[in-house]
Amino acid sequence: MVVPEPRGWRAAKPRLTGLARAAGPRLARLTQTARPRLARAVRPRLARAARSVTPRIARLTTAAGPRPARPRTWQYTATAATAGLALAAGVVTAAGPWDSSGQRTAERDRAAALERAGGADHGRGSDTSAPSGTAADGLRPAPSAPPVLVGLGRSGRQANPAAGAPALAGVLDPLLRDPALGGRHSAVVLDLTTGRRLYGQDADAAFTPASTTKIATATAALSALGPDHRFTTRAALEPGTAGLVLIGGGDPTLTARAQPRGWASLRTLADRTAAALTERGLKEVTLSYDTSLYAGPDLHPIGVNDNLARVTALMADEARTDGSGSGPAPRAADPAAAAARAFAGFLRDHGIRTGAPAPAKATGRAQTLASVSSPPLSDVVERMLTNSDNDIAEALARQTAAATGERPDFAGGARAIADRLARLGLPLTGAAFHDGSGLDRSDKLTADLLTALLREAADPAHPGLRPILTGLPVAGFTGTLADRYSGDGAAGIVRAKTGTLTGVNTLAGTAVDRDGRLLAFAFLAEDTTDPQAAQSALDRAATALAGCGCR
Repeated sequence: MVVPEPRGWRAAKPRLTGLARAAGPRLARLTQTARPRLARAVRPRLARAARSVTPRIARLTTAAGPRPARPRTWQYTATAATAGLALAAGVVTAAGPWDSSGQRTAERDRAAALERAGGADHGRGSDTSAPSGTAADGLRPAPSAPPVLVGLGRSGRQANPAAGAPALAGVLDPLLRDPALGGRHSAVVLDLTTGRRLYGQDADAAFTPASTTKIATATAALSALGPDHRFTTRAALEPGTAGLVLIGGGDPTLTARAQPRGWASLRTLADRTAAALTERGLKEVTLSYDTSLYAGPDLHPIGVNDNLARVTALMADEARTDGSGSGPAPRAADPAAAAARAFAGFLRDHGIRTGAPAPAKATGRAQTLASVSSPPLSDVVERMLTNSDNDIAEALARQTAAATGERPDFAGGARAIADRLARLGLPLTGAAFHDGSGLDRSDKLTADLLTALLREAADPAHPGLRPILTGLPVAGFTGTLADRYSGDGAAGIVRAKTGTLTGVNTLAGTAVDRDGRLLAFAFLAEDTTDPQAAQSALDRAATALAGCGCR
């Protein structure tokens, strides 16, 4: 007997089949890579997610009509995929809004096109309240932002800071006296819901922050440029000549690799440029490259170092010569020239001949033939914070300087960062900026300022700053914290920016405590002698913070 399809199945069949096919590989990858960590971190929340999914599946099947007595294979598959996706969504929501590659998806939908883009590592104080502000027109947090801003399993009860502070001090004081943290250390903990300080130890003392400086750089760049801003690399033709100029736009994510994964591709730019030249009947050009967007010396004060390329407005793959995508790596001696040579090679693949590229500034009459743009700044900031990317940090410092009228060099970028933070009303006493990455040991920040930066990013009045929170590495899962916190209760719960220099260890980020409160913290230590022991001591403090009810 042929069982007729119930009402509603025919209309739903194509969509559910497509959903099942698309979800299969992704769910397989998710379970293979995330199962051990998720099991430890979110097993209780899985049960709640599963309970919440059941009535939704029931409503779906009820709306579609009575189930046939012998459902076909596609119906089993589609229903299972729907349930699996709903369950996976519950897991991801509990662990944090991260995509399959481990990088949090964009804070906001990407800007549609360039016409919307705009311009061009690592005693106690009194209670403070988050300053008020005005949200930029049209800015809203993405739907994925609430899990970052609200404690997991939050009960809705308001914290009582006065009652919580003594308990928190009793937990943190012994941990922060660990000899591994050296001769000087500082700490602050804030409740991000109330903006009130729960703990402070030498909160206003200035310390070398190392890569936690990037939190300040991200705040300044997002404030000055906006989360949708993009950086554009262009190829322009000088009128009446065969002179082609590759114009650097300061895009630190530009890549010459075959699979750019969403970043602006030098190959794509060459493809488009070659097509435009062919339309004009040009098969041979004189190629030059323009790096005039930035000024001043391009070598960081630390000198030649695998942690950072020369800071130039034109480079591809951060001038890495070993194929790596993050971390220390050997760099090209002249990043701009290396990018121009790669571009010339791509043009030759299309039959466009060029000579050896040379530096030159494009004239104001040069006609743009093609361009490629970076992802929105929100994505770039997240990548910088997750991977502690020094090249992105220095580019954002100079872009902030250029956008605010400062000279786009190391000193101008430092002034621009300080100025943007002052405009936000942040506590800058004792702060000193000399670069955007934190590689300069002359940089100075306080625990008070670092937690104030995190508080600002959580403020509903500043949704454009949200990528600062969503870009923080997740303990045990992503970026510079991927191999830390394994096996303890803080995996997936602590999100923090790391900072390490010789004799310096820092950690600043957020944690959800046992009562579901979202806390911001900053721990800074100097004169450390064993970086691994100091790092472990800071991790224990963050883990204790997450496990403390602080009541």
